[in-house]
Amino acid sequence: MSNDSSINSEAVEELQVNKDEFSLVTHEDFMRVDNLCKGLLMHFYERLLAQGLAPEEATLLANGADYFVRDFLVDIKGYNLFDEKPGVVRQFAGNWYIVNTLDPDILLLSKHLQGIRAFYGYLCDRKLISEDYLMIQEKECGMISFYEGRIVSFWGIGGEGFSAWEMECTLKDGLNATGRA
Repeated sequence: MSNDSSINSEAVEELQVNKDEFSLVTHEDFMRVDNLCKGLLMHFYERLLAQGLAPEEATLLANGADYFVRDFLVDIKGYNLFDEKPGVVRQFAGNWYIVNTLDPDILLLSKHLQGIRAFYGYLCDRKLISEDYLMIQEKECGMISFYEGRIVSFWGIGGEGFSAWEMECTLKDGLNATGRA
């Protein structure tokens, strides 16, 4: 993210969002949606600066949101950012981040979750998601002890224990902890 703190707050308000444009239908849609997400995340970053956050703090929050939105929500899950799907932050933090990070760390994950929480707050402020969904996401972002336990239990997996670990917080949609829809 840029470190230019001379952002005009009026320019920050001008962004228009068509939520349907963020839908993924074909393989070619990924680059288009990725670019739309980049633009929205940059707008979020600029908004943080306009609110008086230091560039370093705004960058940390925006990067945390970016990692979740572009790498997980769009690229892995194939979701429209504005589809209100409870459980996505939990899947990200309680499974995907742990498995796809060389040395998963609760402090780094907490920083990502702070950015995710701030970004969902930004989306709610702009009326792009509902207040109910924001509350769900805030709750999922706040489950730090659960995620810390998932990291610890991940390092303790032995033999064929990964399947059981994965099912406790599965990446599969529509499945409960027992693996049944």
